[in-house]
Amino acid sequence: MGADVSKHKREPLLEESSRVSGWRGLLSSVGLSLPAGLCQFGALRFTRRMIRDKKHQPALEPLLSPPSPEKTFLEWPLPGFISLFLPEFPHRSLPGKEQFQILGYIAKGSYGPILKVKDRTKQKTYAVKVLPKSEILRHGVLEQSKEEVIIQRQVRHPFLHDLQDCWQTQRHLFIMCEYCSSGDLYTYWTMIGQFGEDAVRVFAAELGSALGFLHDFGIIHRDVKMENVLLNDQGHLRLADFGLSRRLERGGRAYTICGTIQYMAPEVLSGGPYNHAADWWSLGILLFSLATGKFPVPPEPDHRSMLRQVRSCQYAMPLSFSSALALLLTELLCKNPMRRLRLLERFKKQPFFRGMTFDTQLLQKTPMDLILELKQRPDRPSRAGRGLTLDPFKTFDCDLSRTLAATDLSPTLTNIDLSRAITQGGTS
Repeated sequence: MGADVSKHKREPLLEESSRVSGWRGLLSSVGLSLPAGLCQFGALRFTRRMIRDKKHQPALEPLLSPPSPEKTFLEWPLPGFISLFLPEFPHRSLPGKEQFQILGYIAKGSYGPILKVKDRTKQKTYAVKVLPKSEILRHGVLEQSKEEVIIQRQVRHPFLHDLQDCWQTQRHLFIMCEYCSSGDLYTYWTMIGQFGEDAVRVFAAELGSALGFLHDFGIIHRDVKMENVLLNDQGHLRLADFGLSRRLERGGRAYTICGTIQYMAPEVLSGGPYNHAADWWSLGILLFSLATGKFPVPPEPDHRSMLRQVRSCQYAMPLSFSSALALLLTELLCKNPMRRLRLLERFKKQPFFRGMTFDTQLLQKTPMDLILELKQRPDRPSRAGRGLTLDPFKTFDCDLSRTLAATDLSPTLTNIDLSRAITQGGTS
């Protein structure tokens, strides 16, 4: 009965264990932790008070047996820093070294590193972007990080970087994509200086196909650049990094100034409104740079200065260009977005692509020999690294959790203003 205190005195460990689990769950939801001894002390006082109060309650019904620690744990709500990122990022424990072997350091992303990881169970290699939640919330890009994986789950195309999986732990987000063994297009551009028109034609057809597919699907990429064009083991491209992408239906408008300043269309630099035509401008800048070895306008320190340069530039085509390439770039780099070449069907009909197929399987059938030759050059690794040191990642055959601790990717979350992070999370 409820007055039988001796029964509870003989089972203090079970009662105390469940209370400790609850205390720790509550504290973890606000990003705090206390020593185990202090938690046990508080739980023990709480238990004794409950037993004392039971003495004075009428014995109307049998006292329910105390819940098991497992049941108590499951009934506690998920901590706030997990719930914020649901449902786009499922909550899982951190994969151990028995599943993931970290092979290398691919690049430094905007908010965290991108690692080369081998899944031991599948014997496949992937690229894993590791995003500290503290950085996502501090920069107010919560909704943007969710939008990135929502978009990548929805789109599948031979020339788009393929999302394999994504999940979250207490402190980090993980986005796992296919691994492109040949690196990015920017590396090869710096190695060769400029590409011939035959190579530019293949890259243009593949990128145009990718953009046309995205736009038909109601998505604007907003960061088309050489660094975001990855190359597979045959030298064919995959448009990557959907961190700035958003869903924008035909006729919709966006206003956020975002992207990489040298590739940004004049309507983006001016603060909008802009639409999918901005991606075709970025493609024009990319193709012009591939074919000439330099950007048409040098970068400026801010978007206002860049806008003045872009508006005043004549975008004169070099005499070395064929008339077909010059026409294509002139139509892509039209400053008026309403007159700009901005539809895939019109893009395909350009004289530059005469006699060329846009069938995705046929485009990939022939390896890009130039890329494969450059890939074997001894200076490629240093070019790909672009000055980033790999010293902290020399011992990669280890547990992912140990790597995260060793590289200090787990800053505290206790000082994040959640209300501010949520309100700033939306992008347009």
